Amino acid sequence: MSPDQASGLRMMNQQTSEKVKVIAVSGGKGGVGKTSVSINTAVALAEKGKRVLVLDADLGLANVDVMLGLRSDLNLSHVLSGEAELDDIILRGPKGVGIIPATSGTQSMVELSPAQHAGLIRAFSEMRTQFDILIVDTAAGISDMVLSFSRASQDVVIVVCDEPTSITDAYAIIKILSREHGVFRFKIVANMVRSLREGMELFAKLSKVTDRFLDVALELVATVPFDENLRKSVRKQKLIVEAFPKSPASIAYHALANKMITWPIPQQPGGHLEFFVERLVQRPIYKDDESE
Repeated sequence: MSPDQASGLRMMNQQTSEKVKVIAVSGGKGGVGKTSVSINTAVALAEKGKRVLVLDADLGLANVDVMLGLRSDLNLSHVLSGEAELDDIILRGPKGVGIIPATSGTQSMVELSPAQHAGLIRAFSEMRTQFDILIVDTAAGISDMVLSFSRASQDVVIVVCDEPTSITDAYAIIKILSREHGVFRFKIVANMVRSLREGMELFAKLSKVTDRFLDVALELVATVPFDENLRKSVRKQKLIVEAFPKSPASIAYHALANKMITWPIPQQPGGHLEFFVERLVQRPIYKDDESE
């Protein structure tokens, strides 16, 4: 095969790479149930036939693999050091959901440079494994890492519960992402609420502040009720969507998954660093000339 033919084949492979919907799940603070929302919704998506990958983006305090009872000798630190590729470290969770594990208790992972953040995000474009949806479970707080991963995603989901600190921190991350990083649309999950009405009131509290001070658009995409079955599922070491599929919280996660499926994928990159950005670029397809 000539160099031109090889180049053409690579471009055909890039053209046929499927676009990936990328959703960042953040919360501003810990304890709002962000990781539970991420992985339960991921499994609900998988049950609907979607190929789902979850990135544990809490690089210094990994907990997704722990919550799922998974163990691996390889994680993101090995990718950053060049010892492994992303495809090599994928774990398989419930319903075949792919998990990219972070590290736990590693300070150096918390202090990545901007160049390392960018390198990690770009590495996703080189993945051979095909997925329909990537869910980025960010760390708590508003660190540079949280902002980098959120900005590199197509949709940003903010998980908030009815506590003053949760609302304040949710507002803080929305403010920084909008004013400094050009993110103006946010999807809100009201978590651990006692009723749909309470969830809507919680959303109204947050919207009132953002409408007054920020130029952003918020959308309430889910109200997840407080559910005693959640504790029972933890004792069973299972996710609630597995252990209690008909429970109120499980129904809410499935409803959120149905909405996520309908969220459009951009037809072209947004002009800044993004996950799977190469798959958004429409390249010409070169065919081998049979006469050569």
